[in-house]
Amino acid sequence: MKFVAILFSLALVLNSCTERIPAVEKLSVKGTALVNESGDSLALRGVSFGWHNLWPRFYTAEVVDLLVDEWKADVIRASCGVGYMKGWDADPELGTRCVTTVVGAAIRKGVYAIIDWHAHDPNTEAAKRFFSEMAERYKSSPNVMYELYNEPDYETWDEVKAHCIPLIEIIREKNPDALIMIGCPHWDQDVHIVADDPITGYDNLMYTLHFYAGTHGEELRQRADYALSKGLPLFVSECASMNANGNGPLDEESWAQWTAWMQSRGIGYVMWSIADKDESCSMLYPTASPEGGWTKNDLKPWGLRVIEELESK
Repeated sequence: MKFVAILFSLALVLNSCTERIPAVEKLSVKGTALVNESGDSLALRGVSFGWHNLWPRFYTAEVVDLLVDEWKADVIRASCGVGYMKGWDADPELGTRCVTTVVGAAIRKGVYAIIDWHAHDPNTEAAKRFFSEMAERYKSSPNVMYELYNEPDYETWDEVKAHCIPLIEIIREKNPDALIMIGCPHWDQDVHIVADDPITGYDNLMYTLHFYAGTHGEELRQRADYALSKGLPLFVSECASMNANGNGPLDEESWAQWTAWMQSRGIGYVMWSIADKDESCSMLYPTASPEGGWTKNDLKPWGLRVIEELESK
């Protein structure tokens, strides 16, 4: 009887732990829209962490808690840096630890998480190992989305497809319904080229569009509208309101045009980035603690603007 009582108590503890994890709806792609289980369109808004290998100190559960509870983000992007400065390809242990810490915290908070292969060159063989591990770890989680190639720079669309299709296959073997995001050539701006020749044979694919409002404007939106008219589902997995080099003042007029455009088309967006680099697009000053508890004095103008954007949902 004592043994049964112990088992019963253990079951209660396990059940209580499970109950503390909020459930999220499984997402899918319908036409050009991201939809929930009822088929209603969903435009997520959230925040991207900076390169994990440059700012690993912010990859903590406490920072995720702050972004969800105080900033009101409903999607968090973990940017697994690759290709230089001891990225995942050079130090997979650090990269995996950073990504899984952030993704695990997002799941615990009941929000969505994007696992981003944050590279400008494909590093396909390393990406295969990485996404095989991630897909196995999160194969039962509806919270997790996979971004296969952050920003192809000089690769052609055929080269990007050659990188992404094997990764889609690896993820699909473990989770047939996972939502997968595909990067586009020219720093995620040539969505019009992709729209004329999308990847076929798979469901639940989206394509990523990136913009910086101080540099990009109506011409890029016209490209995106063309892509949407061709049936290409778009998600803005990285954006900010200054120049594309990450510096310069916040361009409020152009940012307002972009946010109005995304909202009118039901497109979700993630803002860049949780980092303390000396640049306009890094949201934090070096005083910001990895344990959270940030005040206004820890936040740059862009960080304060991002909070306003998330609170306006």
